[in-house]
Amino acid sequence: MAVRRLLGLAGAGGRRGCCAKRPLPADFVEALRAVAGAPHVSTAAAVREQHGRDESVHSCAPPDAVVWPRDVAQVQELAALCYRCDVPMVPFGTGTGLEGGVTAVQGGVCFDLSRMDRISELRVEDFTVAVEPGVTRKALNSYLRASGLWFPVDPGADASLCGMAATGASGTNAVRYGTMRPNVVNLRVVLPDGRLLHTAGPGRHFRKSAAGYDLTSLFVGSEGTLGFLTRATLRLHPVPEAVVAAVSAFPSVRAAVDCTVSVLQAAVPVARIEFLDEVMVGACSRYSGVELPAAPTLFLELHGSQHSLAEQVRQTEELARLHGGSDFAWAQEAEERNRLWAARHNAWYAALALRPGCKGYSTDVCVPISRLPDIVVETKRDLEESGLTGPLVGHVGDGNFHCILIFDPEDPDETRRVKDFTDRLGRRALALDGTCTGEHGVGLGKRALLREEVGEEALATMRHIKAALDPKNLMNPGKVL
Repeated sequence: MAVRRLLGLAGAGGRRGCCAKRPLPADFVEALRAVAGAPHVSTAAAVREQHGRDESVHSCAPPDAVVWPRDVAQVQELAALCYRCDVPMVPFGTGTGLEGGVTAVQGGVCFDLSRMDRISELRVEDFTVAVEPGVTRKALNSYLRASGLWFPVDPGADASLCGMAATGASGTNAVRYGTMRPNVVNLRVVLPDGRLLHTAGPGRHFRKSAAGYDLTSLFVGSEGTLGFLTRATLRLHPVPEAVVAAVSAFPSVRAAVDCTVSVLQAAVPVARIEFLDEVMVGACSRYSGVELPAAPTLFLELHGSQHSLAEQVRQTEELARLHGGSDFAWAQEAEERNRLWAARHNAWYAALALRPGCKGYSTDVCVPISRLPDIVVETKRDLEESGLTGPLVGHVGDGNFHCILIFDPEDPDETRRVKDFTDRLGRRALALDGTCTGEHGVGLGKRALLREEVGEEALATMRHIKAALDPKNLMNPGKVL
């Protein structure tokens, strides 16, 4: 609790306060079992604790019960039961979030949606598919393998696709293919009282629409506070004919980030362009066994035809040399590319290995591309002056980067320095016309920064929307607002 208090993770939320528990009504668990079946309801302490935490530093806050609905009708019936009895509800996908989004700060019922795992309505000619919340991105791409299509949004973790929609996730491919928001066409949502909503209309999967309010975008990024996302219709993309990946080291952080800006300004259609500072590169090299010089480094990937890739490679190499980059080590074979990107995707675990036994706190911000060199350099300086271990890694192609802070939670002074640093980083991004979170979401930890970012009028508008859809404040209470 000390760590949670120091990091500013406790506070008011909802009418009864963020951490106010609401005891379950008598016989309520039996009512859950009557709907879902006894094997699909658990009140075991170990199960509840497993569902009361994610991958973040936020303290575990277990629900009072966990249910595993198997279809949308059960979600509706269970939600209606909770709503009638004033019981809080928390959606759960794979638990890979980084801002405490699944913690049950007011107790209640956790809806584990992992057993709803159907893939349906694959329309190859229309480039769309529908998935339930138990479908992860790797499972979907495995299913699509013979179709010539794929879903490119890749946050690193093998997360639930509906969970990715709920948090507005993105990842390494966002610079080319966009975040979750433009790649979600329609959502089937169970509202807090059990009603069913199709955000774009039942069965619709158009490429664009100017009809009415954009309800799909409203629910993308809502972090489980407005309803349960029980099916997402997604936009698919053709599998590229050819793919090459490359790594280049640079003499300084500014040189690497300036090179990123130059590549984007030259309209090179990179699919991924990732930055790792020298601390992160060294950690990844040791953890994954990939030999890389301990210097600020760019990981790139290009997609296209064989002919177009040759020109892209030439342009990219020229721009890297202008900024002092080393010769690119290109990898075209799938095995070598996968080995390279595995080192990048294991950055979290590589960072934790820098200080065994310590905790990790990953925070992210996003700024306009033109301001990226300044904020990265300033953040490096702040880390050094604060005496903190915080390797940097980021999707610099869209201005988004992460600082993975490794600290001892039993050291109050270090914990406080982490809290102060993350607040400064968020405000530094806001001062540069950026956002306090590019992809992790607000969750528990960034609610104060959200207020500073959008202002009182925008926050009040969000509260009105929340009250209209969830007047009892039962959907994932204490998060975002």
